[in-house]
Amino acid sequence: MTDFLYLTHPQVKVDPTVPVPRWGLSDLGRERTCAFAARFDLSHYKRIISSTEEKALQTAAILARALGLAVEVREGMEENDRSATGYLPESAFQAMADAFFARPLESVAGWERAVDAQARIVAAITAALLEVREDRQVPVIFVGHGGVGTLLLCHLAGYPISRAHDQPPVGGGCWFRATAEGRVDRWRTMEEAA
Repeated sequence: MTDFLYLTHPQVKVDPTVPVPRWGLSDLGRERTCAFAARFDLSHYKRIISSTEEKALQTAAILARALGLAVEVREGMEENDRSATGYLPESAFQAMADAFFARPLESVAGWERAVDAQARIVAAITAALLEVREDRQVPVIFVGHGGVGTLLLCHLAGYPISRAHDQPPVGGGCWFRATAEGRVDRWRTMEEAA
């Protein structure tokens, strides 16, 4: 493995009439991402790889402009599939997310099982890191989502799947770093030093 930073998209513009994967960043989400890109020296990162979802792509594009890099898009990094329920109001969504993490072997209300989402994100990140190693272009910023990001962190750190390891409740815009030696940091917000 090589060093990488995994960053989740920040706040989104919620629109119940639009499929969740097509939601974009809100003004606050864009502002936080621009501030993150300006505040920290991320120049040693040589690649930016994003989920296919619009909110992740927009986050990655802001970082890419700041670093003079192109955004690479990778299938398999999408958030857990919640299309069975579609948009849920915040309280209902949080209850479903609790159940998703608490019962990882079950499809809660038709959502993708946590174990399947974890296998998918781990496979996507592993494949990307193998390509990076061959190209010798390291380290990497991955831009994705909180649910699968937490599942990735659990896998890398050897934790059981649990929402106890979820990103702080700040509306997204959190990151953790993993090293080639296998060390995995805790989640930090965009406002915390890199």
